[in-house]
Amino acid sequence: MADGVDAIVIGAGIAGLVAARRIAAAGRSVLVLEARDRVGGRTATIDVRGTRMDVGGQWLGPQQRRMQALVRDYGLAMFPTFHHGRKILEIGGARSTYEGAIPSLPAASLVDFEIARRVMEWQRVRVPTHAPHLAARAQRLDALSVAGWSRRLIHTARTRAVFDAAVRGVFGAEPSEVSALYFLAYSNAGGGFLQLVEVDGAAQEQRFVDGAQSVSNAMAGELGAAVRLNSPARAIAWDAQGADVHTDADVHRGRHVVLALAPALVRTIRFSPPLPPAKDQLLQRMPMGSTIKCLAAYERPFWRDDGLSGEVVSDGDVSVTYDNTGADGRTPAIVAFVVGAHARRWSTRSADQRRDMLITALTRWFGPQAAHPVFYEDKDWSADPWSGGCPVGVLPPGALTSAAATLRDPAGCLHFAGTETAVEWTGYMEGAAESGERAAQEVLAQ
Repeated sequence: MADGVDAIVIGAGIAGLVAARRIAAAGRSVLVLEARDRVGGRTATIDVRGTRMDVGGQWLGPQQRRMQALVRDYGLAMFPTFHHGRKILEIGGARSTYEGAIPSLPAASLVDFEIARRVMEWQRVRVPTHAPHLAARAQRLDALSVAGWSRRLIHTARTRAVFDAAVRGVFGAEPSEVSALYFLAYSNAGGGFLQLVEVDGAAQEQRFVDGAQSVSNAMAGELGAAVRLNSPARAIAWDAQGADVHTDADVHRGRHVVLALAPALVRTIRFSPPLPPAKDQLLQRMPMGSTIKCLAAYERPFWRDDGLSGEVVSDGDVSVTYDNTGADGRTPAIVAFVVGAHARRWSTRSADQRRDMLITALTRWFGPQAAHPVFYEDKDWSADPWSGGCPVGVLPPGALTSAAATLRDPAGCLHFAGTETAVEWTGYMEGAAESGERAAQEVLAQ
């Protein structure tokens, strides 16, 4: 058995490293156990012809103050997301272009969209992010899926198709798989649903020059030998005095344990005694979203030459694309997201088949030049055993009110972090950082 420490953090993503950093800064001993051979969790950066690009989380918004502080602390360089020019909307196979934030919809659909948006805003500000189950009409909202709830608000097919594509992109799940109450709480945590999906002043405004994984790399560098890679936690024996964490090679003793993992992964660990029933039941009911993130790089940004921004919203297999060209412009690229049921279907295809399917879609939108990428890579997050999916764990109808607020509640010496437990910017890097701060405060308070 290794020497005991004040806190063991399981997971070296942003949540776990922020927690470890806070605990270490307070003068306490900490050990970080990471199953992968790298840090970063659901952020992952690769080299694309000399440019750092992300196959995981990649964007930062101006209101995300904790992540912005980490950027300043470590002197990381940022650059704005390119989004100038016309955007493409494809609904039911029909292609149109538009400028600005509002898609090119018929007048009746635009009126429908605006009325629905106002009702959603009115409802979401009344759902407390720290306790959604206490909202007025919480039981009724939680009994509805987003699909069922939105059909009461949105009455035109094209508007609903655009909304459904956005929901898939945010959650990696179908609208029928997401609780309406969870959707409202999640939206409220980020300042409104449009804040989650737009670029200017919103969640997609900035990118990291060296990739989003550079944040975790910097924190891990500061923590040094306290971070152990290739060390998956297999079992935890816990009591009032602390816990023994079993990895493949060692047993580590800690007075506290911070589980900075996606909820679905917490259940892969054997607990003795078992977790409290309410918490375990909620973890059972929170699967990960399904996302395949695709990168296609080209010799030149031909879509810009045609006055296009690179952004597409579609109700087809590929829900969303963006211009993903690097900061120096040397590596023009498009990033595309296959999500929800489409991602689950694509997961059964080979890498070559997925490439062909993606290139077919890009060619349909951007023309024949899109058929000849000089680089292609995709990341199927559902096939990653240490994530189980992406971007976030999803609560289906009925789960949130039946389990109340157990997701982030400590259990003895066990503390729970991860972006799913956040009350600000749930599901985003900012949410991960917030959850890490909260878990560290819980540990230090004891």
